[in-house]
Amino acid sequence: MGLRMSGALLLAGLALTGCDGKSGRTGAIADDDSLIDCAIGKGAWARACGVEREGDMLTLRHPDGGFRRLRIVQDGRGLVSADGAEDAKLTIIGKGLVEVAIGADQYRLPATVAAKPN
Repeated sequence: MGLRMSGALLLAGLALTGCDGKSGRTGAIADDDSLIDCAIGKGAWARACGVEREGDMLTLRHPDGGFRRLRIVQDGRGLVSADGAEDAKLTIIGKGLVEVAIGADQYRLPATVAAKPN
């Protein structure tokens, strides 16, 4: 089970504006590349994983050629695994930053968390 946001919060679409390398956001996607912070398996955190977005689908690319695919959903969960047997677990770790864990792999992505409209 991943983090389920209900009541006052929802994940508002994952603002991955930094994927073009122009957002200026620090701690998630650098100005000069399209890499995100990740820890693959038991590895240490490094800015080493690529991210691609096409519609509601995210592909997180590992330095060794492996990848994970996630689907952006608007039902309060934010992200779900698009394929594979392991669920994506989402945790808000700071303003504008979420951590996604799938099995032993972890990724830090920029996100917008907004108050749920009344």
